[in-house]
Amino acid sequence: MSSEADAIVSAIIAKWCAGFATLDAAALSSLYAKNAFFFGSNPKLYRGRDGVADYFNGLPRWRRPSATFSDVHAAQAGPDLINMAGIITFDLAGERDDLVVKMSWVIIREEGDWKIVNHHASSQAPLI
Repeated sequence: MSSEADAIVSAIIAKWCAGFATLDAAALSSLYAKNAFFFGSNPKLYRGRDGVADYFNGLPRWRRPSATFSDVHAAQAGPDLINMAGIITFDLAGERDDLVVKMSWVIIREEGDWKIVNHHASSQAPLI
């Protein structure tokens, strides 16, 4: 992982976790590209910033949600493109069991800023 890709991904993760802690759909959707594709914790594909905001606005209003990323890997795939994969643990303060999923993002430079253009969460349990 390049230090530049690592720094970019770390900065986005910090903003993402802060937004998730308050379930701030506007802050979270601002981290995504205009034409983002978003697969979250349900089967629906959300598109664009409005779709991302709809997803986060539709989540239950947990009292103290938090998200922690681990085993994060980033690779600069081009001058304006970064791949990220990791594990994310959602701690919902006992309101439901912790949720641990695989997460991947494709991050692009859009209008001079780094934005998530593809977000995909998937189960850690084997499907086959």
